[in-house]
Amino acid sequence: MKTIERVQTGLRIEKRLLKVLKGLAEHLDMSVAELVEGMALHTFEGKAPFSEATMKKIEQLKSVYDLDLSAEDSHKLAERTDDGGK
Repeated sequence: MKTIERVQTGLRIEKRLLKVLKGLAEHLDMSVAELVEGMALHTFEGKAPFSEATMKKIEQLKSVYDLDLSAEDSHKLAERTDDGGK
């Protein structure tokens, strides 16, 4: 085991994406923070963070929470404003 220091951070994230992450973390019996840490560490090494079975669960959760975003969308997102985007 390696000893680490965690810090509290404010993170703004798309609502449906967070619901999927929370559902997946619950399914995997871990916190969302631990899930994100694992995803980042795997990605930094060019490794896929999830097994085929976990990917199937992610697809189910995406369907439940109507998450239709993809990696291709990641740099093309605009946040809705209180005035309806005007």
